[in-house]
Parts: sequence; structure tokens; C-alpha cells
Amino acid sequence: MPEAKMKTIGLIGGMSWESTAHYYRVLNQETAARLGGLHSAPLIVHSVDFAPIAAMQSAGEWDRAGEELNRVARGLEWAGADVLGLATNTMHVIADRVTEGVSIPFVHIADPTADALLADGYDTIGLLGTRFTMEMSFYTDRLKARGLTPLVPDVERTNLNGIIYEELCKGIIREESRRIYVNAIERLAQRGAQAVILGCTEIAMLVDDSVSPLPTFDTTDLHAKALISAALS
Repeated sequence: MPEAKMKTIGLIGGMSWESTAHYYRVLNQETAARLGGLHSAPLIVHSVDFAPIAAMQSAGEWDRAGEELNRVARGLEWAGADVLGLATNTMHVIADRVTEGVSIPFVHIADPTADALLADGYDTIGLLGTRFTMEMSFYTDRLKARGLTPLVPDVERTNLNGIIYEELCKGIIREESRRIYVNAIERLAQRGAQAVILGCTEIAMLVDDSVSPLPTFDTTDLHAKALISAALS
């Protein structure tokens, strides 16, 4: 029998390019692991300039950002993508706007994360991310709809957010910042968290199971693998 054809993944990246590089690696490693040989992922990446997007985030111009990313999503479909992924947690706040008028399937980053947590038997989980992901309800509501109880940091949200934008998005890894994240996870554990979501696509550059006091769930890794599953379905 002829081998099944893998669908083409359209990826909206660049937010930041550091995490998009991680996506590219996992997408291709996972394809090779599942299909063997010299297989790699059929992939179209539109990597945006993050500076104007970050400025829109800070200004609360979500409609404007949605319009821009919707244009990108439509372009990826026009270019031949069969499955769509948005390579950032924060911008899923406007996922409905991004996918408006787009007919190809969209894989939401929170869904494979929830699947993995539930499969491992966790229900009360810590959520780390940008201040938008931690303070707005778009992410926690989606987790709650799956029966999960998310907890977000209380006192150190500003520091955590600053580390993402001022360090990780620029490829800067500092041991002091790692300690800040580990301390935040320890406080989430004291409040009852059984595991922690690395709910910004850059956080895994800084924290993983080797340093975290709780099991970590890397949304970048989980999302990329879910995109491969969708492309092979």
C-alpha cells in the first residue's frame, strides 16, 4: 500500500523566534520518530516581527493584533497549509479572531496541555506565563472547562513577565531568573498545585523537570506534537 501523505502544517511564529526555533525542532524530530527514515515535517512558517505585536499587547490593542495575525493565517491557508498552529500561548487570547474565515483545522495550544495533565491524573495545576496569560481568563477558562483547577502566581507575576520579555525572548538565560521561577513553582505547590504548566513558549528554556519541584508540562513540546498528530490524522 502507498504510504499515507502527511498534511502540511501552517505555523504562525516569531513570538518569539526563540520558541519558534524550538517548535521547528520538535515538529521535525516528532515526524522522524513516528515515520522513520528521512521523514521531516511538511511545514510553512510565517515568522512575524515580534516588536510591533508586543507593542500591541502592551497597549491592549488586541483587535489590531488579531487583524494582523488573521491576515497571516489566511496567507498560510492560501499557501497550502492543511492544519494551523499559533506558536505562542499569549496570542491565543485572540484565537477566534486569528482563525476568522480560515477553513483549515486549528490546534489550540491549551488542549493538548489539558489532555496530558488529565492523562497523568492531575487536576490542580499551576500556570506560569506572561502576565496576560496569568491574569486574563482566556487560558484558565479553557482549562476549567476540562475539569482542571488552575492556580496562578500571586506576588511575583511582574518579575516572571519581565524575565520572559527582557531575557528569554532575547535568548538570555540567567541562573537568578531560574531561581525566581523555581521559587514561584514552590509557592504554587504550597497552595496545592500538583504539577505546573510552562504556559509561555519560552519558559522551557529556563525550567524543566530537572530543576522544578513539580512535574512540568511544556506547552511548546505538547503543542508541536499535537500538530503532528493532526497532520497525520
